[in-house]
Amino acid sequence: MKSILVPIEDHGQIESQLELALLLGRAFDSYIEGLAITPDYPVVLPVDIAIGVPSPLTPENRLDMARICRERFEGFMTSKQIPRASAGLPGLSFGWRQDGLMEDAFLGAYGRVFDTIVVGRPDGSDGQTRLSTVEAALFETGHPVMIAPPIPPKTFGEVAVIAWNRSTETARAVLGAMPLLRRARRVIVLELEDWGVPGPSGSELARSLRMHDIPAEAMTAPDPSDRPGETILTECAALGCDLLVKGAYTQSRLRQMFFGGATSHILSNTTMPVLMAH
Repeated sequence: MKSILVPIEDHGQIESQLELALLLGRAFDSYIEGLAITPDYPVVLPVDIAIGVPSPLTPENRLDMARICRERFEGFMTSKQIPRASAGLPGLSFGWRQDGLMEDAFLGAYGRVFDTIVVGRPDGSDGQTRLSTVEAALFETGHPVMIAPPIPPKTFGEVAVIAWNRSTETARAVLGAMPLLRRARRVIVLELEDWGVPGPSGSELARSLRMHDIPAEAMTAPDPSDRPGETILTECAALGCDLLVKGAYTQSRLRQMFFGGATSHILSNTTMPVLMAH
């Protein structure tokens, strides 16, 4: 994970997002790049249906917003004594994308050249990371996305839990998490009873991970209430997990919007870092 992209908005959760990006950066001597982000305009309704309303942002507003985002990002990195990136020099450093204020659609495309994208938890409250930003990263970049909890973790990646539902999406998440799984002291492949799609068992995944010298073990937990998102977070807390790895939107996004789902619940409620992929 040598290159990390952090979409920046002027909201209350940005500090935790930057702290997690820096934890990743320190672990892998990474380049961390900030990008000023805004909602896609015309106005986006909660169901993401655009209507023909002119953008409320004037060019001057956009410049001011981009400047504030840059100042927050660069101020954080400077306060942590992280050096600015120099051409051709490896190691932990930071830089800024200087193209002004960008929309979520740009993030989805630009993120394809980064190893991971770090976003905040989209819990639906005002002044926090928007779900549309997270979904642009998940659906469009083709790379793993790290979701930062509201409070920065005291430890990160020591005890990793893989929420294994045997899906293609979770297989991609595991592949994207391999650099972190190799660093973990304990890896638990967690299955829930009567949850998931047909595919290899958790024991088979754990065996495969051990071939990579990853200390993986499998376990199965009951889910009598049929609320996998809640059960996964409860089991993670009991295990002392400080990294959850999960596929995103095995069920369709529309179905999760109306009926709920494990991805939606975890995105809104996690108190630990989560690596997701779609």
